Amino acid sequence: MLAPLHKRLLNDYQQDFPLSPTPYRDIAEQLGVSEEEVLDAFYELSEQQMISRIGPVIAPNSIGSSALVAMAVPEADLARVAELVNAYPEVNHNYERENRFNLWFVAVADDEGHLYSVIADIEAKTGYKTMLLPMLADYFINLGFELNLHD
Repeated sequence: MLAPLHKRLLNDYQQDFPLSPTPYRDIAEQLGVSEEEVLDAFYELSEQQMISRIGPVIAPNSIGSSALVAMAVPEADLARVAELVNAYPEVNHNYERENRFNLWFVAVADDEGHLYSVIADIEAKTGYKTMLLPMLADYFINLGFELNLHD
């Protein structure tokens, strides 16, 4: 069961995260708690794997280089490969799809050379080829989710 502070952090700060030198202090002041309580709550949410990261979403290829990547991974090996892919800081999310290409992820790097080296490393470590999909059109999807966190 989540504490009220955890629920507020999950619902209220998916978007409109304070852009300041002291964002956690700003959140604490908004919620009437201490900065340490906010940091502890985010740490606990991370430990419970309810959040994977706190960071910006930047338009593709506006800074550095990015790619949508698909892999065809045997079902029996999917969890291992997904965990390995998730370990790269350049991968901001991955997900399973019902297709022969069943593992998809977005990779972002500071430049194209770094991006391709990450993809090559993923192929070497997983033993599976990747398919890079170029962005032909840019669509904005609001990824904020209203969570039903009522007890």
